[in-house]
Amino acid sequence: MWTSAGPSEWWPQRTSTRGRPNDLSSCANRTAPTRVLTGAAEPPPPPPRLSVPAPELDFCLPAASPLAHRAPSPASALRRSSRRGPRTPRPDAALADRGRPRAAGPGRAALQTIGEDQSQNPYTELLVLSAHRDIVRFLVQLDDNRFASAGDDGVIVVWNAQTGEKLLDLRGHSQKITAITAFPPLDSCEQGHQLILTASADRTVGVWDCDTGRQIQSVSCFQSTVKCLAVLQGLDVWLSGGNDLGVWNRKLDLLCKTNHLSDTGISALVEIPRNCVVAAVGKELIIFRLVAPTEGLLEWDIVEVKRLLDHQDSILSLVNINDTSFVTGSHVGELIIWDALDWTVQACERSFWNPSPQPDAQQEIKLCQKQNDISINHFTCDEENIFVAVGRGLYVYNLQLKRVIACQKTAHDSTILHIDRLPNRQLISCSEDGSVRIWEVREKQQPAAEPVPTGFFNMWGFGRVNKQASQPVKKQQENGTTCSLELIGDLIGHSSSVEMFLYFEDHGLVTCSADHLIILWKNGERESGLRSIKLFQKLEEDGDLHPAV
Repeated sequence: MWTSAGPSEWWPQRTSTRGRPNDLSSCANRTAPTRVLTGAAEPPPPPPRLSVPAPELDFCLPAASPLAHRAPSPASALRRSSRRGPRTPRPDAALADRGRPRAAGPGRAALQTIGEDQSQNPYTELLVLSAHRDIVRFLVQLDDNRFASAGDDGVIVVWNAQTGEKLLDLRGHSQKITAITAFPPLDSCEQGHQLILTASADRTVGVWDCDTGRQIQSVSCFQSTVKCLAVLQGLDVWLSGGNDLGVWNRKLDLLCKTNHLSDTGISALVEIPRNCVVAAVGKELIIFRLVAPTEGLLEWDIVEVKRLLDHQDSILSLVNINDTSFVTGSHVGELIIWDALDWTVQACERSFWNPSPQPDAQQEIKLCQKQNDISINHFTCDEENIFVAVGRGLYVYNLQLKRVIACQKTAHDSTILHIDRLPNRQLISCSEDGSVRIWEVREKQQPAAEPVPTGFFNMWGFGRVNKQASQPVKKQQENGTTCSLELIGDLIGHSSSVEMFLYFEDHGLVTCSADHLIILWKNGERESGLRSIKLFQKLEEDGDLHPAV
């Protein structure tokens, strides 16, 4: 029987419908509705309110499947293992329907579900962390063993990714955090300590030492809220994006900045070759070039080079694909791939929202829904594909074929906020519906080729296959989706929107949510092996381990 090693207590997790956390205290304190009578008579007194104290538990209960329990308390922590028998879920109608496919509404595909048996899902244990008092929106990896979290409470917390131990509380902002990024140190700067940059709605930017918890410096000369931060390691400067674009050095000295760009501000920044950066401002992309000091130029300068106006609506996503190209996505489902050297359009995909009918049923991968269901909210890429979060759906766009090769139109109940790749052709997505889902990209089985007829009739051509008739079939295979996205895991632990996540190869998955919680999802088989090794080491140290005779 395992007990918690930290200040958090082990607690049984209860599941509920989306957005309704069900813990022991909320169930015990729930009162029946009271009818109020009109007229002279006074209304009857309400029934007495039950008060059942929550039990203090100091042990780990058997865990169920990811569909059976949900975290009840911000101060709770839980390890669960799928090796033990599942508990009986609450007899709630909405909860009982979670395991069954939902009926598709008008113009809406059914949500893909997975049963209790999730044999390919390695995350069978979890640890719930509580340190924030508001929505946790950001996670940033500091090194192989640490990460930082930040959100609307203005606090940055540094955690140990293996044990879930809270290492540092970084306090200095008075309003919510709007951007955060790691600031890799130089060998001669700060003794190699890991730094992070944070921007807040209080119109300040702070630099923090993640080893000591000290705020090195803070800047408060901004005219608007900084919405994005970017570090250019080659030039050893960092950029702040708000209503203007500023260039800063490590000492937080302002080197140069642009004029006022837009009231909406810069929503995203990426670095591209030749000392240039791309800024997303509304539905425009602005290319800036940074000019470092030389013999003829004593100060830094930032020059606007070009504006790209190909998008029809606000740009929500901006990501580098590789050293020679980047991709953008808009509010109306436009995906555009750009050349990072000459800033021309390499490819464009608008079929996410194009409602025009297609003669080929396999080629019809369109979305004809409301605007939120066609917005491109996030990207992730590899050498071959771009993985796109479009509303509630997931799409795989092949860079070589320049078309969508796989899609899951209804991957979640609500808008997908973040996606990322895993090894072995796997993908993780999180959504406003509070779920985290694991997908696998699989090749579709191609139909077997038609056998070539032989015999007497083939001599005269009677059994010969018509080449013209086979051409539409071949074209259909080329234009249709050649891969599929299969659901292999559904992680249910948060009671509200999951904002983003981090993947650690050795320590598992970290998710943050609007329920103020952070969850460490652990590989149950690996954690069990580590516990066994520690147990045998302890027995060997105590002399209680004897070799078999």
